[in-house]
Amino acid sequence: MTFATSQSAVQPSPVAGLATADLAATILRVSTGILFLTHAGLKFFVFTPAGTAGYFASLGVPGALAYLVIAAEVLGGLALILGIYSRWVALALVPILLGSIYTVHGAAGFFFSNEGGGWEFPAFWAITLLVQALLGDGAYALKRSRI
Repeated sequence: MTFATSQSAVQPSPVAGLATADLAATILRVSTGILFLTHAGLKFFVFTPAGTAGYFASLGVPGALAYLVIAAEVLGGLALILGIYSRWVALALVPILLGSIYTVHGAAGFFFSNEGGGWEFPAFWAITLLVQALLGDGAYALKRSRI
């Protein structure tokens, strides 16, 4: 085997040549998208959409808002995973987290381990979305945001 043939047998790494920030933005984007899908799945498969709507109504917000939140979590989660206008999607999802702090978690105090779950986790998640918007789409995004 010559040097030329030994070099051609080596496959390049899928992350070779990527900036660390692009890789970090991709990991953040995909993991946040997965979190949104799992939360939508919880509302859909465990609590059911009708049950979630009833819960929203019990909080004093229109029950129909539950269906919009589920749709936003599914569509936003998929858009983040695929890298479709990630900056804008991340910004659009922030109000959902702020709404959860205002309606549910705020009264339970800061720590999420408090009874009723405090606002620690939703606040951190909202900040994560803002960081995603600042970092950008990262690598392997299907539709890059133009900001």
